[in-house]
Amino acid sequence: MSSGFNVKVIQATKWSSITEVVAKLFAPVSTMVLARLLTPDMFGVVATITIVIAFAELFTDAGFQKYLIQHEFESREELFESTNVAFLTNLFLSIVIWGIIIIFRYPIAELLGNHMLGAPISIACVCIPLGAFSSIQMALFKRDFDFKTLFFIRLVSLVVPLIVTIPFAIIFRNYWALIIGTITLKLVNAILSTLRSNWKPKLQYSFRILKQMFSFTFWTVLESFSIWLSSYVGIIIVGMKLGDYYLGLYQTSITLVVSILSMISMAVTPVLFATLSRLQNNEAEFKKMFLSFQSTVALLVIPLGIGLFSYRKFITLVLLGRQWEETAGFIGLLGLIIALTIVYSHLCSEVYRSKGKPKLSLLLQFVFLIFFIPSITMAVHSGFKTLYIVHSVSHLVMVIVSSVLMSVYFNINMMDMLRGTGIKILVAGLMLLLSLLLQQVSASFFWNIFSIFVCISFYVGILFCIRTERDTLLKLKILIEELFFNIGIKKYVTNLYRN
Repeated sequence: MSSGFNVKVIQATKWSSITEVVAKLFAPVSTMVLARLLTPDMFGVVATITIVIAFAELFTDAGFQKYLIQHEFESREELFESTNVAFLTNLFLSIVIWGIIIIFRYPIAELLGNHMLGAPISIACVCIPLGAFSSIQMALFKRDFDFKTLFFIRLVSLVVPLIVTIPFAIIFRNYWALIIGTITLKLVNAILSTLRSNWKPKLQYSFRILKQMFSFTFWTVLESFSIWLSSYVGIIIVGMKLGDYYLGLYQTSITLVVSILSMISMAVTPVLFATLSRLQNNEAEFKKMFLSFQSTVALLVIPLGIGLFSYRKFITLVLLGRQWEETAGFIGLLGLIIALTIVYSHLCSEVYRSKGKPKLSLLLQFVFLIFFIPSITMAVHSGFKTLYIVHSVSHLVMVIVSSVLMSVYFNINMMDMLRGTGIKILVAGLMLLLSLLLQQVSASFFWNIFSIFVCISFYVGILFCIRTERDTLLKLKILIEELFFNIGIKKYVTNLYRN
């Protein structure tokens, strides 16, 4: 593997990490404010509308993003020609599907359990064609490891909740604030990605290229549908059986946990997919690169998941407020299990895709759904606590299936993965015991903050005593310093010190 390629991977990881870190600094602010301005049932309404938008986007994208990233093109001209076909197809399908949704808006709303949502669904789904303007350009940025551009686009879009969603929430005090904020966000992304992209749309089309794409995208669309079903089938069932209030509790808990844990995983997975796609024909480097990424993600995600579990009540109170106290148990348990799922299943999915085998990801989702759908259907009748326990534990099925698929198809077994991640789990477990002891002293806000810092110091300190982990921590320290340098903080601090 060339040093130039290594540099591209490192730079891409740095900018992707900056993006997620900055995003997670902005996100809690808007979440804390909106959770106090709007009631859980308002979030439940938006969750229902999101189901329709996400389902429609499965077919408008048609797997073109992954094709453009994963496929090896002979020239830049061939890449741009395929990009044009993908963009025009995407845009055409998005407009057609939006029109169908407008026509059948009331039957769709009735099907989702709230016949009053016909108009909001039809208006919110303008996000579908708006998304078509940005999704293909985003794929090109990722293919070229241009995560610096993605950072600036994301940075601008992060301001939207602060200057649009929150003011409208103060004015309307209902779900329209969330809908308007989402539409604005899509519009901003569409404009910025089009302006920053080197590729520009042209009125040129090739059915020959479309046919070539379809052989890949067919299975990718099926895989995306299975992921959509895994993500939203619970929302559909809860919305129909328990109503908007509990749907709001259910979906907001999931969103909060995923947004916190994805600060690391979302920074890594786009780079991991692009990197592994370039290494798909070099088995030794492919395996080494995957295990290296997995070890680094585990270093951060595992203690974060355990922290969510241990400080679940404190985190819920601070981020959401007292009207959301019922979700604390869900946030804690789901955080713990999703952390394991990210490390031992979600990252594995990037291996399937980078090798051009989306069928394996489809198989994984299929096995999960066979277990998840009947489990969640029965649990929804036994109360919210039973529901969230079943929902959370069900995700361990994905860990088991992923370990089997990785061993059989890619010669990467669970022992290979545990060699790089097992020690992190052990030390994080000790950190959990320490946190439980510290919380016996006091439940005050400042003591919780202090004890969290003590737990972080304990975790880092123990790992620093282990040579292999110390090397990883030092590399991570260098990466963090470079991140600060890239966004100007290090330079500012240095100048401040000199003055």
